[in-house]
Amino acid sequence: MESPALVPRRSVVAGLAGLAGLGAAGLLAGCTSGHEHGSSSTASQGGTANTGGGTANTGGGTGGMAHDLGRTFPPPTPLEPTPGQLVVAKTLTPAPTTADLGGLTLPTWAYDGVVPGPLIRATAGDLVRITLANQLPAPTTVHWHGIRLRNEADGVPGLTQAPIAPGATYRYDFVAPDPGTYFFHSHVGVQIDRGLYGALIIDDPREPGDYDAEWVVVLDDWLDGTGKTPDDILAELIKGGGGHAGHGMGMGGMGDPPWGPGGDVTYPHYLVNGRIPVAAETFTAKPGQRVRIRLVNASADTIFAVALGGHRLTVTHSDGYAVRPTETGALYLGMGERYDVVTTLKDGVFPLVAAPFGKQATAARALVRTGSGEAPPPDARPAELGGPVLTHADLAPTDAARLPNKAPDSVLDVVLGGGMGNYAWTINGAAYGKNSPLRVTAGQRTRLRVSNMSMMTHPFHLHGHTFAVASTGLRKDTLLVRHMELVELDFDADNRGSWMAHCHNAYHGEAGMMIELAYRS
Repeated sequence: MESPALVPRRSVVAGLAGLAGLGAAGLLAGCTSGHEHGSSSTASQGGTANTGGGTANTGGGTGGMAHDLGRTFPPPTPLEPTPGQLVVAKTLTPAPTTADLGGLTLPTWAYDGVVPGPLIRATAGDLVRITLANQLPAPTTVHWHGIRLRNEADGVPGLTQAPIAPGATYRYDFVAPDPGTYFFHSHVGVQIDRGLYGALIIDDPREPGDYDAEWVVVLDDWLDGTGKTPDDILAELIKGGGGHAGHGMGMGGMGDPPWGPGGDVTYPHYLVNGRIPVAAETFTAKPGQRVRIRLVNASADTIFAVALGGHRLTVTHSDGYAVRPTETGALYLGMGERYDVVTTLKDGVFPLVAAPFGKQATAARALVRTGSGEAPPPDARPAELGGPVLTHADLAPTDAARLPNKAPDSVLDVVLGGGMGNYAWTINGAAYGKNSPLRVTAGQRTRLRVSNMSMMTHPFHLHGHTFAVASTGLRKDTLLVRHMELVELDFDADNRGSWMAHCHNAYHGEAGMMIELAYRS
């Protein structure tokens, strides 16, 4: 475990003023992972796929890269439920809206007019059928982060589908095989940083449910509507070479342990479930109750350290997969990561705090109330954040979650590079579209040797598969890789298609830190 150092680093957002044009170009980073089951059937919602065009032109808009590889895509193949299979059907409508963040109302884009988007819940083995009705002024897609689904439903524009044009609809049909805590978000440009995200829970029908209540906690960093859009910020990063002189870092420019520099963007707000700290959501329960908390980091540029004041947390799952129960006072969540924890509640009112690593700001928070008493002030900092903070290196998988023991059949190098100097981020020496795809063979065990040669930590995310960290066996789909660190990640090539592997910092991914993983025919 590591002690956090939450100090200012570098600031990119200066004097947020002036609105930018609409639109988003390019594609963002997303994720996949999952478990299995079947159940009684219910009526399904029909629909056809109208993508508003079959070419992969993701350009247009003000600030992203146009990741158009010149591919064309047929309409998606609908899936019909098997006998006894439950269908979970929903329509999602992304559209411009005014978000209420707790008395602070800001213009943004959102699913169904709410931030986070509506909770989607299914049981492992269900057929999930989501119709996206795009009411945005720009193309979009949805990525189902962490779900091991079929390739055409993965939601990566230009790689797995054509972007969904304004006014068009598109139906995502997929089976959710693995239980766990996941989320969904736009995979176009930096749209995730506008509010286009929501939690996705896949329940385990075999789980005993050894807790009295469950809370879903979604973390975010927020700037949209405060004077500039995320597209403006991306353009500023690229034009300005990643920042301005004089923004302090500790350790002689190396940043602070354990993650080094804490991100590229200084945000005015940090949110829990779409609310600012002065108007925090309150979770209510009774003293002595055992609660499961599903934590999702949906932010674009922020690593969070999370603690519940006065409580110990037992980590039970990482990215949907069970771990040996491990107790801690606090834990880190990188962008795109999810952790499940359980705790037994004390009597009183307690802050559930998500402190942004390396950024000087009021932390995101919710309140937990089990009895009478005054709420702590919005800037209250739990003592637990001053002690050891758990990282993925402190965890080990349960025996059932382990990848079967097997030597890798192939080894592929994934070198993360680039820097703030010209705001160019690369994999294997080139930006996405200019680097050569990673080639895998179906049925083989592949090892990714991920080496981070940059001076920043990157949340590395693999679509369509989960991997095992070779040193610990921990199963994940998103992993924080420290600056100058080498990690080895093993996965089975058992899901054919063209997949994305990338940094889940939205701005790094959009500036080039992505690569295709393709199956040999």
